[in-house]
Amino acid sequence: MYDVPAPLVSRRKVARDMWVLGFAAAPIAQTVVAGQFVNLHMRPGPLLRRPFSVYRTDGDVFEIVLRAVGEGTEQLFDLTRGQLVSALGPLGRGFRLDAGAGRVTLISGGLGVAPMPLAARAAKALHLDVTWVHGARSRADLCPEADADHCCWATDDGSAGVHGSALDAVPRSEVGQVLACGPNRMLAAVAARWPDAQVAIETYMACGTGVCLGCAVPRTWGVYDRACTEGPVYRAGSIRWTDLPAHLHCLVTA
Repeated sequence: MYDVPAPLVSRRKVARDMWVLGFAAAPIAQTVVAGQFVNLHMRPGPLLRRPFSVYRTDGDVFEIVLRAVGEGTEQLFDLTRGQLVSALGPLGRGFRLDAGAGRVTLISGGLGVAPMPLAARAAKALHLDVTWVHGARSRADLCPEADADHCCWATDDGSAGVHGSALDAVPRSEVGQVLACGPNRMLAAVAARWPDAQVAIETYMACGTGVCLGCAVPRTWGVYDRACTEGPVYRAGSIRWTDLPAHLHCLVTA
């Protein structure tokens, strides 16, 4: 884990109200794995850091994907090139890929696209066949930056791909390993269908280092984990989904 000053070096729009920001921080960019996150802090700014899954890396640069939904994300959105944030990371436990699985299916909904490009890159490095299924409200909300052997789309309004949820667009063929990220109700549906899937959950988070206990995750055997240290990636069937909120205003994965 590193705590480093990270200047903004790039910005691009990838969907309606969805932007990718790139920050230069070699120690983080060169060690992060898919599913891990960074905690970003601005001065002046909110008291608490804001968590974001790492979207992509390129050399010394890591990227995050965000939508301005509150004070912290709005201030990040307003950064100009060269302005600094304090970047703490990589944090948490990421996805674990099985080289013998043959194929992997990535399922993302909305801002749950965040960890998938790194997951696809890691899967390709293991010579796995990669299917990426992405769902959003409409064509304008779909993030098109897919890096997979096979891409499937779903939209709530039917304007692109399958008319329905991301799960409705998953091919009926063998899926191999399943990795998923998105709204908790989507992940609960993933758990019901593939209990051994790995899911990056949504939860509120503050410190990001296991101290504040603000990101408690209910497990099926009656205990609570901390999403920032034992997670945010879990076996889907190990979570008590009815005890997690179905929707959050701010996301660990975005």
